[in-house]
Amino acid sequence: MGFRFQKRIKLGGGLGLNISKSGISPSLRTKMGTFSSKKYSVKTGIPGVRYQSSGCLVLFVFTGLFAFLIYTL
Repeated sequence: MGFRFQKRIKLGGGLGLNISKSGISPSLRTKMGTFSSKKYSVKTGIPGVRYQSSGCLVLFVFTGLFAFLIYTL
């Protein structure tokens, strides 16, 4: 099992810096999820369940809209 280090520094307004052993990356937290330059995660509306992936921003927007539609129905 590998060693994992992760720390988040809050900058206000949902903005933050994620610090890990692989480097520093900015991130933005919203009501629908979190996205950064390396990966994104979308809340599903089910407590404790979220979708997380490292991919393109277009896919993030699509899954974010999908989760929003599910959450509002």
